[in-house]
Amino acid sequence: MSLIDDLELILETVLPNDPSFQRIERAAIDSCVSDSRRYALESSVEAFLLSAMRLLALPSNGHTRLIPNDAISVLPLRFVSVGRSVQVLGSASGVIAPQGALLAVNGAAVSEIEAAADKFLAGTRQRKRVIGPIILAWPQALERLGFSSNDGTTEYHLQDVNGQTTNLKVANGNTIPAPTLYPRNEHGKADPAWEPESFVEIEDWQALGLLIQLPSFFDPDKDALRKAISEAADRVRTCSDKALLIDVRGNTGGDFLLTMPLIDAIAQSASQRVVVLVDKFTFSAAIVFVAILKHRLNDRLKLIGEEMGDGLTFFAEGGLLDLPASGAVVRYSTAFHDWKTGTSDETTPPEIARQIVPAGELNLDRECVAGPSSAEARGAFYRRILEDFRG
Repeated sequence: MSLIDDLELILETVLPNDPSFQRIERAAIDSCVSDSRRYALESSVEAFLLSAMRLLALPSNGHTRLIPNDAISVLPLRFVSVGRSVQVLGSASGVIAPQGALLAVNGAAVSEIEAAADKFLAGTRQRKRVIGPIILAWPQALERLGFSSNDGTTEYHLQDVNGQTTNLKVANGNTIPAPTLYPRNEHGKADPAWEPESFVEIEDWQALGLLIQLPSFFDPDKDALRKAISEAADRVRTCSDKALLIDVRGNTGGDFLLTMPLIDAIAQSASQRVVVLVDKFTFSAAIVFVAILKHRLNDRLKLIGEEMGDGLTFFAEGGLLDLPASGAVVRYSTAFHDWKTGTSDETTPPEIARQIVPAGELNLDRECVAGPSSAEARGAFYRRILEDFRG
């Protein structure tokens, strides 16, 4: 297999079947395909990956994109977007880095690199903030974007939590497989290998209210998620006099249809305030969950956090396409969703079309960014939210 074979898979499987490309001018597609073909013929893997990323980013649809993680090696630093900055949340391979903000790479401000990388990243501004930090640890990408050094190292200008700045140099040869620090579905946690222990976690804060954490809606077997949602719905019905705080931050999606019993229970039983926490790592089915809940509750629901990772109009469903020569993965879409106006088209699966509602704008009632923290700090944060929105 060669990189040309990878490109042909994209051209044969993605472009004809992904409706998000129907809105893109043919000239723009042809230009990107030409670049990808040239790099494929040169057997330049990194250049090919970046060109394919640019091609698949054309529709600005976050569900349609090339995921390079499995195909590349990165410097052993974990960068994550927290709020509007990029933070160092961890390191590996003997590199010791202070946790804190990344200010510059090889003398270039992070914002300058983000601007240069923008056309290679798919989706909304928030999704780009989620998937973009890997480029800051990918030496070949930095070189292609024009931000490499001349001495075989990459220098990071960092600011720790106490405001002290330091420069950290890492040899470009000191790389590790990207999935070690960058999961395919980026969740924003300090531990890249984080996985939810359960689909629903409930805490009763007595007079303050009920906390329901929903970290993921992805369950290939469906049974565990269905059971957890059913139990949560029963709990909501028995606590109808309590305020509800629902946390879907970091929930990258799954099957929203399995969450409908909980939405029904909240809409039918909750008599007090309902507050939902969201962030840029809230995607796909989790956004749909919020949209339906907002439509059902209207002003009774308060939205807190930061803008979510996708808008309400997007293309989804589809599948994953493995590119055997490069090792990358392509995510492509086959169905239209519009949860803003409540419309669908012939590509929307009937079971989803039946649920689509006009949620309008999901504007935040309060902007609030909370980065990775201890269990004690998270508890204090939840308590503060419940106290602020009591009654």
